Amino acid sequence: MSAVKVAYIMSRFPELTQTFVLYEMLALEERGIPVEIYPLLRTRQRVTHPEAARMVKRVHFHRFLSLPILYAQWHFLRRSPLRYVKLWAEVLRGTWGSANFFFGALGIFPKAVRFAYEMANAGVTHVHAHFANHPALAGFIVHRLTGIPFSFTAHAHDLYVERRMLAAKVEAAAFVVTISAYNKQIITETCGDQADAKIHVIHCGVDPTVFSPSPVKRSDGLFSILCVGALEEKKGHRYLIEACQFLHRRGVRFACHLVGEGPYRRQLETQIAQAGLQDQVHLHGGCPRPEVVRLLSAADVFALASVATQQGRQEGIPVVLMEAMASGLPVVASALSGIPELVESGWTGILVPPRDATALANALHTLYTDAPVRQRMGQAGRETVLREFDLRANTAALATLFLTSSRRQDGTPHVEGAPPTPRRERGKPNPSAESRRGELVC
Repeated sequence: MSAVKVAYIMSRFPELTQTFVLYEMLALEERGIPVEIYPLLRTRQRVTHPEAARMVKRVHFHRFLSLPILYAQWHFLRRSPLRYVKLWAEVLRGTWGSANFFFGALGIFPKAVRFAYEMANAGVTHVHAHFANHPALAGFIVHRLTGIPFSFTAHAHDLYVERRMLAAKVEAAAFVVTISAYNKQIITETCGDQADAKIHVIHCGVDPTVFSPSPVKRSDGLFSILCVGALEEKKGHRYLIEACQFLHRRGVRFACHLVGEGPYRRQLETQIAQAGLQDQVHLHGGCPRPEVVRLLSAADVFALASVATQQGRQEGIPVVLMEAMASGLPVVASALSGIPELVESGWTGILVPPRDATALANALHTLYTDAPVRQRMGQAGRETVLREFDLRANTAALATLFLTSSRRQDGTPHVEGAPPTPRRERGKPNPSAESRRGELVC
């Protein structure tokens, strides 16, 4: 697979909550496929996964406007002015009517053109975008300018909230990946039955050697509930806290650990205080993967009370549920979107209606009172992950699609508008030097 070189486009990097992108890229590189990383935004977070911190130096960060960005516009404009102008018109026309997509397109278009310039010079054979909205649009722009084949993975809010230009992206893509059959149905209904053959369901996955059952549990007598997820509305933390209030009234001795950070923290702190649960419900903030592994090994059950917001934001298939199941924990989760494709209610966990704190409390109480059921569900959940949600196995399926796409290019993915081989133009610095000057971003 050494002839394959993949460029990844994502919304942000590094991003604590997007482990599925980070570890997918690392798994590809384990298979000998080089990966170039092109985020639309650079984030600076207090907590970063160790692997992401090590990768930052090699990431192609750019401002929204810089000399390298302007040079890339001139590069494509003078080589193929009609293609460049028509592409601007296509993108603006396709995103018109949506403030999010239209102004997002205005912002990312110049940066995507710079990506195209660098990818063409770097010998990239395939471009893959994570998320069907802005990152997929950037991949679409790169493809239109260079002819390098592109694909994208559709996850959750990028598909559920708004689908501007989705049909155009699907038509232009070499293939489309989505993480659930639920999502595939949405794409097919939006784009027509002709898109069906192009859409591949490849689940996100986890490393079952990292997330594995703990041979020793703590013995403090407390029923330990763990929830990992950004503190935002779609995660449904308020309903989990309400369920904890019911458990407290029933005399259950428990500790609930909430791992994550986000805009709802103050609201949740207030709810916890008003319910008098300061001694039972603990907010840990964001944690790197090693700490999450430790917390999973100490937990009795994993709970995620996901909901769909009024804006349409909701889960796809949360990777944290896979991590919990790989760790041998029974899970309690909402019967929502693609979650039933992972959690079989009554076998690997218990599914409850969204926004139903009473049902959530009842499910947790059932698992509290029946240790053998917890053990059976935990074992069954791990078997499900090993069979269908293994990171390396699912990345191998994606790598096969990249290889097939690259082979179809007859050895050169480039077209007029981008140089076919790396070269340094007279009087111009090389792309890697230009990239380094553009590292201070947004």
